[in-house]
Amino acid sequence: MENSPALLQESSPSGLADVRLVATDMDGTLTSTGQFTEDLMRALMALAKANVATLIVTGRSAGWVQGIVAYLPVVGAIAENGGVFLPQETGQPMMLVDIADDIKTHRQQLAAVFAQIQNHFPHLRPAADNAFRLTDWTFDIGDLTPTDLTHIAKQCQTAGWGFTYSTVQCHIRPATQDKGPGLQRVLTQQFPNIAPNQVVTVGDSPNDEGLFDASLFPLSVGVANVQHYCDRLHHLPKFITPSEEVAGFRELVDAIINQQSQR
Repeated sequence: MENSPALLQESSPSGLADVRLVATDMDGTLTSTGQFTEDLMRALMALAKANVATLIVTGRSAGWVQGIVAYLPVVGAIAENGGVFLPQETGQPMMLVDIADDIKTHRQQLAAVFAQIQNHFPHLRPAADNAFRLTDWTFDIGDLTPTDLTHIAKQCQTAGWGFTYSTVQCHIRPATQDKGPGLQRVLTQQFPNIAPNQVVTVGDSPNDEGLFDASLFPLSVGVANVQHYCDRLHHLPKFITPSEEVAGFRELVDAIINQQSQR
């Protein structure tokens, strides 16, 4: 495990002065008890006014995120934990992972893996948003324990698939699919003029671990509720906000604007 995160304050870190893009998780990071708030809109508008782009990086489905991108002041979103990119200009899904078969066959394979998991956890049911997904398969995390989640991850690995989870959902996915590589690919293809040290990544749960990989993104921040998962993460955020959820995100935005106003 990496060193414990340092507490984020408005006067630190100095690297925030160079940030040109905020790549942020959504649920548990931009929300408050599952909802968008006035605080979020103020924070996003403040970033836009400071000419700092916002890119959402979420586990939510491509279909669900397509609507979000159309209404929020963001440059786009990566959906399905690194599986699909939706640019704000068009909203047209762009695949970020290579799928060997057609989408229908791919989803049948994912459903088969889920059926195997149900043999051990018969109470699990597919999430309602699977109809709007392209690359992964989801089910609600419900009352699954850390031991249960470890068991499911091993089942998926044995079957040749990847697995991750957030505060709301569990995801069966291609083994190489992850927020970190997905974001790296989008930055290379869509934002080639933005260097890694000009990006700050933000998250709150295990499916954000790829965003905390310092070898990919040297500047990462966890909102305070990430502390619930720090004992399960290999990659930890470099900094952590004093507050949880969107209040913590707002603290990060304030720190960015404070640093940039002092240049």
